[in-house]
Amino acid sequence: MRRRLLRWRPLPKMARPRADLPDPAALRALVREGRLAVRVTPGARSESIGIAKGGIIVKVCARPRDGAANDAVCKLVAKALGLATSRIRLSRGATSRDKVLQVDG
Repeated sequence: MRRRLLRWRPLPKMARPRADLPDPAALRALVREGRLAVRVTPGARSESIGIAKGGIIVKVCARPRDGAANDAVCKLVAKALGLATSRIRLSRGATSRDKVLQVDG
């Protein structure tokens, strides 16, 4: 009996799930004097922004290496607010989970 050799094929890439984002008006209401305080969870399975007890919790898939998670947080918050990525920058907390973002506009 001959055995049939199976060729290895890579699995197709699955589409990343869409980020779970809150209402932009609710997020803008928490911006004080152009600053937004967030708590970040890097290395999460999915990206999301949640509002709990007046605080903002941001979960990103990126790992905290070489500022990748910080960049992902800025991009996700900009998307949630409907602003350009260049309008959001990290003000404080480059190596901390608690961060303050500067929001221009």
